[in-house]
Amino acid sequence: MGRVITIANQKGGVGKTTTAVSLAAGCALGGIKTLLVDLDPQCNATGAIGNAPVERHPLVDSRPIREAVAKTDIENLELLPGSQSFRDVDALATQADNESRLVADHLAASLSVYDLVLVDCPPSLGGLTRTALATSDEVVMPIQCEYFAMEGLTQMIEIIRQVMTTDNARLEFGGILLTMYEPELELTREIDREVRDFFGDVVFSTVVPRDVALAEAPSHGQPIMNYAPRSQGARAYIELCQEVLDRV
Repeated sequence: MGRVITIANQKGGVGKTTTAVSLAAGCALGGIKTLLVDLDPQCNATGAIGNAPVERHPLVDSRPIREAVAKTDIENLELLPGSQSFRDVDALATQADNESRLVADHLAASLSVYDLVLVDCPPSLGGLTRTALATSDEVVMPIQCEYFAMEGLTQMIEIIRQVMTTDNARLEFGGILLTMYEPELELTREIDREVRDFFGDVVFSTVVPRDVALAEAPSHGQPIMNYAPRSQGARAYIELCQEVLDRV
């Protein structure tokens, strides 16, 4: 089985879904057989590549997961679509530990045909995020360059440590990604220094700039590489794809 990477942060609006979609699309365009898993009840990752949510989430449906995987317009990229069903969201989010482990095993058993799997989580520290982490090899955390970034980072790291201890000993910290980066702002430069001083090489060299094209692309059902391939955002995520692939 290839690498399984969860994109997670309990804060919303930090570029989590944009990162999951852009990494998935960029790696697929580079010839890597990729699966994007949408675990967020908002289903933003599903819509961002031009697909529609499903009535029942594949992880609680009785069908084999391979039957629920959807094709996309991007070669080498497939999607396990999200569901907005309150019943399914509640079922996934309130599982006991043993049920969460079963769901994780069910998902993992279907991933062997892919070189890379990227999982988009909801902005929370709840059951859906823990299920994703229990299935993954790595976790990537996008953080916005703002005042509360470090506080949120500390909370997320504690959850990751708990999962490493109780659910998934192979889980590693894949990296921290600075998003909505505005180098002309002193606050951005200060957060950059603090995060790199504390976490060192865990922080990706690539930073994702604040770019209106990144905000526009999902409304067109396209990843940034297709919507605005010459934009700053597209260039940043292409560089991030290479950096992620180099971290093997």
